[in-house]
Amino acid sequence: MMRMIAIADIHGCSMAWDTLLSLIQPQPDDLMITLGDYVDRGPDSHGVLERLITLHQTGRLVALRGNHEILMLEARNSPQQFDAWCKFGGYETLASYPTRQTTKDLENIPPHHWEFLEKTCVNYWETENHIFVHGNVNPQLPLNQQSTQQLLTTKFYSAKPHISGKTMICGHTRQTNGKPLNLGYAICIDTWVYGKGWLTGLDVNSGQIWQTNQVGQSRTAWIAQFKPSDSPLKVCSQLHN
Repeated sequence: MMRMIAIADIHGCSMAWDTLLSLIQPQPDDLMITLGDYVDRGPDSHGVLERLITLHQTGRLVALRGNHEILMLEARNSPQQFDAWCKFGGYETLASYPTRQTTKDLENIPPHHWEFLEKTCVNYWETENHIFVHGNVNPQLPLNQQSTQQLLTTKFYSAKPHISGKTMICGHTRQTNGKPLNLGYAICIDTWVYGKGWLTGLDVNSGQIWQTNQVGQSRTAWIAQFKPSDSPLKVCSQLHN
């Protein structure tokens, strides 16, 4: 059975990303759906984007934009927007790029990274049974009528069942306890990897969860374990300690 694996909010954490892929072991017929916020906060936004671009070239990745990608793109427009981006993690992103002499900070970011953020990434993805977004949706509107602000910046707190009847999978609203939040009709899998949490991958077909962190630990579970009154996620294995 084809696996459809959603991964949220990598935020420059390439150690957790590499460990997660080692744990999941993507197969040729798997589809990976990353939910945005690849940059900022963590130490290696450059490396994360390189890995995502390479994976996209295999045809096995759907990459969504997050609000941090929008901030990064807008940073080119004016000094004020550049400063706004830097306050939300842009400094960490810039520091991850090799510095070329006599160039400005943004000029250290290669053209293929800008192209990935502008042209490859999309604001949402929809399948027969699921909706994938970074932030949240207006429950009364189809996805092609949603605003970019709604899809990328709205928090999960007000999540309601969508008129399509499909399950929404999102990130953006960090769960600082390190556990996904499962409402049944909506699931948030941003589990705060850049802080003291985990990077979460969810196979939306089987419900299997994989989690990894920046020190190389890993653990697994099933999304059915996590309801509003969820049970603790058990550590099943640890890799690369």
